[in-house]
Amino acid sequence: MARRSSDSEAGRRSRPLRRGTEGAGATDASTPPLSVALPKGRLLEALEPLLRSAGLPTAILRQPGRALLRDDPRGGYRYLLLKPDDVPTYVEHGTCEVGFVGRDVLMERGHDLYCPVDLGVGRCRIVLAGPAHGRPPPAQPRVATKYVNVTQSWFAARGQPMHLIALSGSVELAPLSGLADLVVDIVETGETLRQNHLAVLETICDVSAVMVVNRSALKLRRARILPLIRSVRAASRT
Repeated sequence: MARRSSDSEAGRRSRPLRRGTEGAGATDASTPPLSVALPKGRLLEALEPLLRSAGLPTAILRQPGRALLRDDPRGGYRYLLLKPDDVPTYVEHGTCEVGFVGRDVLMERGHDLYCPVDLGVGRCRIVLAGPAHGRPPPAQPRVATKYVNVTQSWFAARGQPMHLIALSGSVELAPLSGLADLVVDIVETGETLRQNHLAVLETICDVSAVMVVNRSALKLRRARILPLIRSVRAASRT
């Protein structure tokens, strides 16, 4: 009886994370939609076919327009289209129960999230790069990057001193302008580096998109989220 009372109470509240007994495909009007945080841009284009294969209704994501909140009541999902760096924040704070984001964002920000599936899409590398031609960097190089924590950890693990210069973008310009000796950046093909006369010196790590889940939501909406995890895992293996 205590369980039914709790479920009834949760059904009357309107908080983002509520206890539910719905299945993965339930569309009952009394069942709150599952809120999913998605990254805007190229990664979403790579994710959409996989999400569709996993059974998520994605037609609404392909509709034209700039709406950042997209509801699919019949499918039981609410999508929030966000800047990639903001996806883990929305999931960790419970605004969204589930999200999809590049692992590089998690490595840099250190969010407390459950990451059940590496999706194998959006594959990139975080690399250390420098001028393709010229003198070797000094013993304590100036390193420009937006990956401050990743860069500091990598150099510290090797016991190598460096001077870090935090930038928010266009880091390839830093060595060309004399601001930095080296850069740490994320690359897919490396073409941007080549066009700016830079070369990869070392690969720091390989990254790809991952599924992230709010830890409280996993407990409160287990019957809805676990089937989704299994479906996404199966789709990522095909």
